[in-house]
Formats: sequence, structure tokens, C-alpha cells
Amino acid sequence: MVKFMQQDTISPKKKLKSEIIDFFRTAFYALFFVLFIRTIAYEPFNIPSGSMIPTLLVGDYLFVSKFAYGYSGHSLPLINIPVKGRLFFSPPERGDVVVFKLPTNTSIDYVKRLIGLPGDEIQMKNGTLYINGEAVKRERIEDYIEDKGYGVKTIYAQYIEILPNGKSHHILERSDDDMLDNTPVYKVPENHYFFMGDNRDNSEDSRVLSKVGYVPEENLVGRADLLFFSISNDSSLWQFWKWFDSVRIERLFTKIF
Repeated sequence: MVKFMQQDTISPKKKLKSEIIDFFRTAFYALFFVLFIRTIAYEPFNIPSGSMIPTLLVGDYLFVSKFAYGYSGHSLPLINIPVKGRLFFSPPERGDVVVFKLPTNTSIDYVKRLIGLPGDEIQMKNGTLYINGEAVKRERIEDYIEDKGYGVKTIYAQYIEILPNGKSHHILERSDDDMLDNTPVYKVPENHYFFMGDNRDNSEDSRVLSKVGYVPEENLVGRADLLFFSISNDSSLWQFWKWFDSVRIERLFTKIF
């Protein structure tokens, strides 16, 4: 005689309860995964100012590598690291574009280019960068035209600046006699770094000692690696109905140099 197993019957109420539990369990795992990746690996940042033009534009969205330089309390704010300095520290390289906590107010994130390493002497003379007494080579290229909207455009002199380690990037100069184009010599302390914006005459950076100055090693958040989205500054990421006219297609998923 063939015996048939009796099929369990589940009441609609129990089934609904099970589905709700499964939904929240899945949502929890997904949220945990996103927070883990954001905390340990890559964190998104957006650019609110023009201090890094032409490398970064207002409305750019970046992925910043949290593990590039190891971890500190500033790069892992949700985890209490019980040691001073950084865990798994890997020194940044001159020319890296870095997100760091502003030394005078660590609730604020800045993004600038790393110019000076510990022990370096940095100075600006007539718009030219000097590192350890040697002028950094810069090559004049075509003007950069910034479209400010409503028919307003600003023209900047544009250069390719070549750092001592061979890394090159574009910089802008409004003139070679602006407020921060002639400076004293800055001696970068041990375990500190010196940062500057690529938009040299429109950047509040390490040249302003009272605001930014020398950035402690532990203030480094991470290296800006990938530009994953970019939208003109009259729109926002969430205004998807404006994307057709506002998204800068040519900048999507480009590596940051």
C-alpha cells in the first residue's frame, strides 16, 4: 500500500508573518553589507566647491578608498580604534587626491591634492610651486573656460604641473600675483602633510595655516579613486528628471588622477 505524506497547512496569518520576517532579515543583511563596504572599503563623497577645478567639478560624486592609507579614528568613525595613529598604514604618494578631516574642525571633510610630504619645504613664488628649493615644472596649455551659467564665463590660465615623482595634473591660475601666489617657506612637520587645490587662486588649503595648515596623518580619510557620477550644479543627484540635460556623460566612471 502506498502511503501519502500529509502536507502541512500554513495559515495565511503565519505565512504573512514569515514573509515579513524574511523581508526585514534581507533588508538588515543588505543594510549591513552597504554599511560595511562604506565603512571599510569605499565611501561616496560629492564636490560642493570649485577648489579642485579642473580635476573635480562642482556636482561630481566620488568613491574614496578607505583602505588606501590604512585606518584611523577619522576614517572609521563608527569603530573606536584604541591606538594612536593608523592601522595597516600605507603612506600616501605625492600627487594623490585625498579626502581628509579639516584639522581646525574635524566634522568637515576637505578634498585636495597632496603636495608636501613630512620634512618637505614648500613655497609659492610668483605662482610657481617650489618643493625643497626646486621649482616644479609647469607647462602652459590652452585656457580653461568655466561656464558659470546665465551666459557668465570665467577664463583661467591652465597649466600641466609635473611633480618631482613624475605625477602630472592640470592646475588653474587666475594670475601669478594673487594672495597665495607668494608665500613664506612651509616646513612640513613629521607625520603631517601639505595639501593644495588645483584651482590655485580659488582654494583655501594648507597655505592658510590658520584654517587648514599641516594635516596630521590620522586625519586622512582616504584616496579619491573614481568619479562615478557628475551633474551640473543647477541640479542634484536626486533630481533624476533633470538628468537628460544635466548629467556630464563624459565624466561618468572615470579614474581620478
